[in-house]
Amino acid sequence: MPSNKSVSDAPIIQFTNCRILRSHRLQREDLWVREGKILNPEKLFFDEKGSADIQLDCKDSIIAPGFIDVQINGGFGVDFSLATDDFKSGIDLVSQKILSHGVTSFCPTLVTSPPSVYHQVLPQISIRNGGAHGAGILGAHLEGPFISKEKKGAHPEHCLRTFEAGAFQDLLATYGSLDCVRIVTLAPEMKRSSEVIQELTKRGICVSLGHSVANLSQAEEAVQHGATFITHLFNAMLPFHHRDPGIVGLLTSDKIPAGRRVFYGMISDGIHTNPAALRIAHRAHPRGLVLVTDAIAGMGLAPGRHTLGQQVVEIDGLNTYIAGTKTLSGSVATMDTCVRHFQEATGCSVETALEAASLHAAQLLGIEHKKGTLNYDSDADFLMLNDGLYVQATYIAGEEVWRQDELGM
Repeated sequence: MPSNKSVSDAPIIQFTNCRILRSHRLQREDLWVREGKILNPEKLFFDEKGSADIQLDCKDSIIAPGFIDVQINGGFGVDFSLATDDFKSGIDLVSQKILSHGVTSFCPTLVTSPPSVYHQVLPQISIRNGGAHGAGILGAHLEGPFISKEKKGAHPEHCLRTFEAGAFQDLLATYGSLDCVRIVTLAPEMKRSSEVIQELTKRGICVSLGHSVANLSQAEEAVQHGATFITHLFNAMLPFHHRDPGIVGLLTSDKIPAGRRVFYGMISDGIHTNPAALRIAHRAHPRGLVLVTDAIAGMGLAPGRHTLGQQVVEIDGLNTYIAGTKTLSGSVATMDTCVRHFQEATGCSVETALEAASLHAAQLLGIEHKKGTLNYDSDADFLMLNDGLYVQATYIAGEEVWRQDELGM
């Protein structure tokens, strides 16, 4: 049947012989793409009388939405918390390299830093679409400095701050600008944090609870004021206790406002969280789990000494520590590794593992109408994977931006 170009002259691509993750299950059907969007084939056939210009045989691959990493501190020698003259080329390098790990969008993350670093770095982060140049940037994730001294983890203590009388103004003065900020991690037990959470939420910024000694009622109050995320669950917070489960208790709290879902990040690298803890969290609240890498500059590099903001860190195998200590400091895991480990550790379905790295992050950020899904009219950001969940090819806006070569290199 000839193409009818009355709607658009852009070519229509039909991906055949594949299993598409749609509506929470793998479905054996074709994927149709035009002008960077996913097409409804029924409309194409019946309204436009159109057909494909190009057909691609996917050789029985899984097609899943592109991964979204909302907590990544850097990688491949680049540290997002260091103000350097070539910061932009550094962020470009990371966004290009993570394509091979299936990440099509991300939130560059800054750990606790002096105000001068935020003032220099944040103006250099711009929200942008992905493409052949690299994964899209959804906005910055600022993890600190308004966090607990007791649970600072790898964050430098001398840079930590509290909220003073003009709490939100303190935050603005520290960061300099919120123009490109998408997520702020703070400790909800801090005085005046409620007004800060409300102000950030009003501006469409996601508030995450983390690096905190908050009890459950403080965490619930923060959610009632607008917080929707928990930064790397179990790490840098009070351990679960049966009489006061702390922030972890939000997973099964009955004080969450109606219609609101609390999401939580998990570093599924086999180091940060025991597989049993991963299983407990997943079984308690499966629809809130968001896989994050928390990757640092040393991701993709050989073991040795690297940086995480103001700190020197040491990589030993898959472990990353503040140099000279046993304090964990981010990870060197890639997102595709986290997906495979999560599936193996929990025994969850392939669909569940893939949605934890895509759909849930998009829902957290309120962009699920265009990212994290393969629904009609959404952005054609997707991956081809084999049954072992190894990425074979990455597509952004319907264009191939990375492919595993035939030698498996």
